[in-house]
Amino acid sequence: MRNVALLDIHAQEANHRREEASGKLKLIQTSILSLRQEEQRIRRQKMEAVRWLERWRSPGKAGTANCNGFLGITEELPELAEFSLSDLQTATCNFSESFKLGQGGCGQVYKGEMLGRTVAIKRLHPNNMQGQSEFQKEVQVLGKLQHPHLVTLLGACPEAWSLVYEYLPNGSLQDRLFLKSNVAPMTWKIRTRIIAEISSALCFLHSSKPEKIVHGDLKPQNILLNSELSCKICEFGICRLVTEDSLYQPSFHWSTIPKGSFPYTDPELQRIGVLTPKSDIYAFGVIILQILTSKPPAGLVGEVRRTRKLASILDPSAEWPMFVAIRLVDLALQFCELSGRDRPDLTPTLVRELEQLHVSEERPGAIFLLVPHSSGDNARSSGGS
Repeated sequence: MRNVALLDIHAQEANHRREEASGKLKLIQTSILSLRQEEQRIRRQKMEAVRWLERWRSPGKAGTANCNGFLGITEELPELAEFSLSDLQTATCNFSESFKLGQGGCGQVYKGEMLGRTVAIKRLHPNNMQGQSEFQKEVQVLGKLQHPHLVTLLGACPEAWSLVYEYLPNGSLQDRLFLKSNVAPMTWKIRTRIIAEISSALCFLHSSKPEKIVHGDLKPQNILLNSELSCKICEFGICRLVTEDSLYQPSFHWSTIPKGSFPYTDPELQRIGVLTPKSDIYAFGVIILQILTSKPPAGLVGEVRRTRKLASILDPSAEWPMFVAIRLVDLALQFCELSGRDRPDLTPTLVRELEQLHVSEERPGAIFLLVPHSSGDNARSSGGS
């Protein structure tokens, strides 16, 4: 009994020491945060002084396209944190290869630890004009907008042309659809919920005021998944902000189409070079078909239009209820019409309908699908089983 009592005393003392250490750690973390905020304030003041000094030395001289053009970025967007190159180097062990998540034409993405959380750090190529444009667009859009299905931009580092985002641990929709890691296939309910989430985000972007926002590079690689397999759209580097007056003005160049995006590219965009909300709608239609079938995008729209038996092209691992699959195929093919004016808009009513699909139950009886071939063609019916 005496030994038990001694052990109990030791346990109480250990708990007391742990609580003391925890309290000290919280004080230290609070102090570090306070010091970082003070450092950011001083850095902003210094940068502002440098900017005014440069203006004074070079009156009337146009600014150049370098990071000095973004010195006041967090003053214009106070909700964004401003990080130094040293902060990013510390978070990524000096941009270690072991921290790299991926890379593209404009830069690399690293996993890091900052301010007590895991983040994703995109480091853009400073000498690449496309990288500079991407930096501006990401800050301009994600720095001002918040939506549960748009990736959150936490801060920026103009010094290193880098952007800091929330980290989403389950990779991209592309990885999940093609099972690039050792994970179970997604159920039809998860897939349908993801479709609804994408529709909600696009409806939000396309309804933005005073300018509509067109993503311009929607594809499964740019749709990330969190720990609950809820999705968030990322990569706004080639997005377009449009008013009603400028909606149909040519604004797109083939050189800006990212690698791997061609199967998702609006045919109307290819023909006349105009990027509109209907361009995102087309890409969304292709993505819906991929979510249904787990097939590559090239030629998928035509394959689905030609099929006589819908069940033969669905991904069997999802166990799709046929009435849900039919509704989604019908909608996706409307989204993929060749002419933008024949594609439906993403309205709040349509978003709500999609949000209800994943809680639906199988409906009894035979179901027939009306599949539009293309604008002006007669629809045909094909058996769903």
